Amino acid sequence: MNPQTPSTSIQPGAQEGCVSLDSGPKLVSRRAAIKSTLAVAGTAALVSPHALAAPVAVAVADARRQSPKRFDLKKSINQWAFPYPQKMNLEECLKLAKRAGFDGIELNYDLDNDLSPKAGTKEFQEIRKMADRIGIAISGLCSFLFWPYPLTSNDPEKRTRGLELAGKMAQAAHDLGVKNLLVVPGAVHIPWRTDHEPVPNDVCDRRAREAIGKLVPQAEKLGVYLNIENIFFNGYLMTPMEMNAFVDSFQSSHVRVHFDTGNISMFQHAEHWIPILGKRIQNIHFKEFTKKGTDYSLETFRPLLDGTTDWPAVIEALDQIRYRGYVTFEYFHPYPHYPEALIYQTSDSLDRMLGRLA
Repeated sequence: MNPQTPSTSIQPGAQEGCVSLDSGPKLVSRRAAIKSTLAVAGTAALVSPHALAAPVAVAVADARRQSPKRFDLKKSINQWAFPYPQKMNLEECLKLAKRAGFDGIELNYDLDNDLSPKAGTKEFQEIRKMADRIGIAISGLCSFLFWPYPLTSNDPEKRTRGLELAGKMAQAAHDLGVKNLLVVPGAVHIPWRTDHEPVPNDVCDRRAREAIGKLVPQAEKLGVYLNIENIFFNGYLMTPMEMNAFVDSFQSSHVRVHFDTGNISMFQHAEHWIPILGKRIQNIHFKEFTKKGTDYSLETFRPLLDGTTDWPAVIEALDQIRYRGYVTFEYFHPYPHYPEALIYQTSDSLDRMLGRLA
């Protein structure tokens, strides 16, 4: 201790909370000392507001609670997480997504229900108006129809029907005021369909390029992005380099990538794909996956944070390429009981992943 610096010590018999300076026997209460310090600081502040800038207490981020860094990404959820249409109609889905704190919802196009070939421009525009009234964005349009009607099927009738449906989806997206259309360009294999005959890799590639090439002019005219999705089940475009080569071959700004974090996670890692795909990424599925299982089917996908995905690394990689769009939770199994729970749990998980908790 510096001998020229007065020490502070508790004096025998002094009341708790009082201190005595060695320079004098006078007891000073802790409250009085604080008041005196504040008075001096206040006087100094009158002379120079910046002279005695008090240190600002900084809250220590607790990584057990949420990401210590906030990320500028928009929260979305796919309609498949809702019990639609069995227990909820479309309006109820939109309202629940808004109530749970999502910025957007990704809608699904099928052969029946609200978004289907049975609807037209008028119906789609009414859905858009409904979403606007509720105050939720439509982050994209998705469909499971690329599996029963693959664009690369050995059955020419299925290829023709698939191309027709893809065109209808592009028009529906335009009528909904949505720019993002997810497209599955083809499949060598579809493990959950017994009616799909395997397609040789080179044939699959040729047919996929032909199909997307036919869709590009319409997409450019409508202002819709054809976002090519990466999928490990289909045995096609299995690396980010292959995806880049496919997308770039069309030389169109309207052919981009819909990156799905779970769809390559059986043997690969989402955070490795992101810097390679880079600015080609137009839209994203946040799909949780567990490498601990051996059932390589749709059942390997889990609720967010209940898997093996390195989410901090994935989100940091997205931040590095300056992606600022939607991250959409995709899950195929609405909870059979109290289905709202999944929606709220997902919203909370995304808030923690993105550092959005207050």
